[in-house]
Amino acid sequence: SSKIRNVEVQSADGVAVLEDCIGFSLAKTISKVEERLKKGVLPDCQDDDIIPRVGNEMGAEAQIRFLKAKLRVMQEDLANIVFECRKKDDENQNLGTRLKDTEEENSRLQRTISLQQSQIEKYKMLSQEANKKTEGLQQEVTALEKVLQ
Repeated sequence: SSKIRNVEVQSADGVAVLEDCIGFSLAKTISKVEERLKKGVLPDCQDDDIIPRVGNEMGAEAQIRFLKAKLRVMQEDLANIVFECRKKDDENQNLGTRLKDTEEENSRLQRTISLQQSQIEKYKMLSQEANKKTEGLQQEVTALEKVLQ
């Protein structure tokens, strides 16, 4: 049961930011990016331009809107990744705690097994001694019966 946290990301003025990342799936995000790549929606990074080649024909305001939208998408992706990382960290912490508890339980059970094995050995020795005494007493009884007859 991992805790769901609100992700806080600083943003530029006028740019929407994803505040709550409930329902995020890393696999969905990856598939969306792959779809964008297949459709050619994302710019080629060969010349490492932030704005696609057609951006040179856009006016300054259009470029700013484009960059703000791109920033918003990147902030959403970052928020989703941060959320997923925190979720994985919580899961790792929970699993670490469970592992520690299991190791402690295992150690306790090993001590119990060791104690029980030593008790078994002790009772085997007592049983053997009792059997020897019984044999001795049985021989004594047999000898006394012969004397009585």
